[in-house]
Amino acid sequence: MARPTSLPARLRQRFLAYRWRRVGVLAGSSLALSLVLVLYLFGTSDHFFGRLFTAFFVGFCLLAATFLAILPFISWATAHWFGRGWEAETLPTRRTATKPVTSRPAAAGASRRPPSSLA
Repeated sequence: MARPTSLPARLRQRFLAYRWRRVGVLAGSSLALSLVLVLYLFGTSDHFFGRLFTAFFVGFCLLAATFLAILPFISWATAHWFGRGWEAETLPTRRTATKPVTSRPAAAGASRRPPSSLA
């Protein structure tokens, strides 16, 4: 399959390949459960639910834009603008020589009694 050369064509291809049904189900169920919980906790008196709905919807849209658009764009930008090797190289770690550990049986340590003092 030939790779599109222009950036809009590549973005369009990625956009069409995205699993929008899964995103819709997750976003819809999350929104519905959150709204049901708020309605159960605060009720509909004093127009509280209407005011809270607008504030919640704005916050929900900001979170959705963050996770569906901004974070993938940052990942794409760091890979394409800085290159794949932009992270710092890891330095080799020096291993220290350790003494071999000899384990004693637990019963040998538990059966020892302190020396009795002779008076």
